[in-house]
Amino acid sequence: MSRASQRSSGGSGGSPDVLVVGGGLIGLVTAWRAAGRGLSVTVVDPEPGGGAARVAAGMLAAVTELHHGEQTLLALNLESARRYPDFAAELTEATGHDLGYRRCGTLAVALDTDDRAHLRELHALQQRSGLSSQWLSGRECRRLEPLLAPGVRGGLRVDGDHQIDPRRLAAALLVACERAGVVFHRAWAERLTLAGDRATGVLTGGGTALTAGQVVLAAGSASGRLAGVPEDVLPPVRPVKGQVVRLTVPRRYAPFLSRTVRAVVRGSHVYLVPRENGELVLGATSEELGWDTTVTAGGVYELLRDAHELVPGITELPLTETLAGLRPGSPDNAPLLGPTGLPGLLLATGHYRNGVLLTPVTGDAMADVLTTGELPPEALPFRPRRFGAHALSEQPA
Repeated sequence: MSRASQRSSGGSGGSPDVLVVGGGLIGLVTAWRAAGRGLSVTVVDPEPGGGAARVAAGMLAAVTELHHGEQTLLALNLESARRYPDFAAELTEATGHDLGYRRCGTLAVALDTDDRAHLRELHALQQRSGLSSQWLSGRECRRLEPLLAPGVRGGLRVDGDHQIDPRRLAAALLVACERAGVVFHRAWAERLTLAGDRATGVLTGGGTALTAGQVVLAAGSASGRLAGVPEDVLPPVRPVKGQVVRLTVPRRYAPFLSRTVRAVVRGSHVYLVPRENGELVLGATSEELGWDTTVTAGGVYELLRDAHELVPGITELPLTETLAGLRPGSPDNAPLLGPTGLPGLLLATGHYRNGVLLTPVTGDAMADVLTTGELPPEALPFRPRRFGAHALSEQPA
């Protein structure tokens, strides 16, 4: 039986089964996976394939991104990382697109005594959490990456943390959605529409009313700004600014770095992500500045300064791009997945610094709940209702 014949009547001129608000990575993977389950899907976004993916470095770093108090999120991150190879292979087969997926590993290094102590604490936390990482001396770090600064005092080798190119991933998901029959409305969703106590669709900036059986709010950092969403179910998502710098490694300097290198330099996190195409991504600042996306001289300077302390040779590389974007932060730094207290409205947002990593598991979880009404076990801790109406209503505008 064809996919079209499996769909509800929404796929033949009526309302679609699912309306996804937001065409970033999370919205696109939700749409693609839902369409793969036989649902008719429409995505509302003025520029699908854009959003935070344009700025993200694409580190799939479940182990080196571990933070104290985030063990529940760790389980979801690890599950998504486990699914990534098959997910990437399936998406490449469906589209013919190279996603820039690399199993190159990560090296987290320390430049001074304080940073070394911080890294030792992280290593201990990783070991207590059952994760695989190897402590290296400074000399061993430089043996792996000869361009590291002589002052490197030690590091953690994590072979299980990989990378992907988020821009290529977004482009591939866009093609996959189109081939799966997903319909795109290239406009802003300005207001959620209701019928009684149920979400029924959105009104676009152009005045078009779109209706659907279920609405998924997956608009990243803007998810909390959709008008018409009742206050008690409005997602507590805020924008967290990040600035990145892109350099190009000329062939005469290759290979420059063989894996992702990251560190804490004077309390600031910095990472260098080498792409196979010769691009080197430096990031990322973390700034609570509301909706500001200005690239600042100070932000670029700090990234280049800290990266230069790690790898002095970067000053010889051409500077090709500076950019700032907004991560969707939540109160506990974890995503909001699944049904809200408003029938017909579901959330897939708040992924903060793990949006790229969590793309596979989010798509699967949302497809499950859209087709069965139930979240899979791995997604249950991330239901939107965990914050409660009181917490939701107190989030800053």
